[in-house]
Amino acid sequence: MARLSPAIVQATPVVAATGRGCTLTDVSGRTYLDFTSGIGVTSTGHCHPRVVAAAQEQVGRLIHGQYAIVIHDRLPLLMDRLARHTPVGMESFFFANSGAEAVEAAVRLARNVTRRQNVIVFQGSFHGRTIGSVALTTSGARFRTPVSGPLPSGVVVAPFPSAFRYGWDQETADAFCLRELDHILATQTHPGDTAAIIVEPVQGEAGYLPGTRTFFEGLRERATRHGILLIADEVQSGVGRTGRFWASEHFNLQPDIIVFAKGIASGFPLSGFVTREAIMSGALPASQGGTFSANAVACAAAIATLGVIEDEGLVDRAARMGTRLRAGLEATARRQPIIGDVRGIGLMQASEFIRPDGTPAPEIAKATLKAALDRGLIILTCGPYGHIVRMIPPLIIGEAEVDRGLAIWNEAVDEAVAAN
Repeated sequence: MARLSPAIVQATPVVAATGRGCTLTDVSGRTYLDFTSGIGVTSTGHCHPRVVAAAQEQVGRLIHGQYAIVIHDRLPLLMDRLARHTPVGMESFFFANSGAEAVEAAVRLARNVTRRQNVIVFQGSFHGRTIGSVALTTSGARFRTPVSGPLPSGVVVAPFPSAFRYGWDQETADAFCLRELDHILATQTHPGDTAAIIVEPVQGEAGYLPGTRTFFEGLRERATRHGILLIADEVQSGVGRTGRFWASEHFNLQPDIIVFAKGIASGFPLSGFVTREAIMSGALPASQGGTFSANAVACAAAIATLGVIEDEGLVDRAARMGTRLRAGLEATARRQPIIGDVRGIGLMQASEFIRPDGTPAPEIAKATLKAALDRGLIILTCGPYGHIVRMIPPLIIGEAEVDRGLAIWNEAVDEAVAAN
């Protein structure tokens, strides 16, 4: 791939030709079990027949109806369908193409509404790679260092309650992080200058690290008290991925804005956010838009995706299959102490490789990926050191496929440990 930018680091050498369900087939005819879903995108699996049919039908009717010029007929249908799953009172939508674009639009809205500048993010966060969104990202220095010159200002980083990383119990971690947030509001960004707090209910690139009910309730109380808007970045964790439609539901997290993308359209580029009408009405003229936003084909695919998720009970399936996957990963960790922690929710699970002295073991994570790929399983690393392996299979996955993936995982971990 000499013509492709070398900055796009390939996780595998696979050249895919076709995809069906939980599998990808390469140009030589070899089939792989895909536990990546395009980083959580193909939620209904590769080429679900209903999504394919909806997209094909829409291509023959209308490919692009620019929604600042005309409203194509799929858009109101999509909003009606999505509104079935949004919190009561949150029915005002903005649409874009990527998660980073939607995040930036949500932050811009918060600044419009509050007339404030600063934004609080959390250690380990990932909100995108664009100049604006990477200023909000702290999950890895590699995302930030290639930028020449300073990143946009007004971003303050607070600690996230990662009990495993701190070596504390969860209650101690929650209390510490909320105290530090209060200290930050007293020392770095005055509440009167703070527009938004943006948080992932389950941190993605940091290694599928869930927050807690105590922590998120603390965020909500402080946001309400100070007139700060609370934004939930559900780009990776939303649309059924964790066994609830929104991961926020696990923690009684009550955001003012929910950002979504990835799994919403089964592979077609579509993102956006939802909020209350009273908040959306604070957007300044011309502050929102986008040439390809809410593309008609992507919206048709999203409507079909939501139909599949509802009709096939994929949110409940994600919870059940996630429990099965988690049990298998924990069994491997009990055999192999190099895996220091297994965590996640639903079909969003991670295994962290840690040496006996507590330092990350990225070489073993990398070797495990290669050994798994050799056996026909595609998985991904994440984390600041590349030492965490994540699994995000499609929501349609069944017991046999979970068990097959776990069997390969066990063999791959054993091989990697033995070789290192």
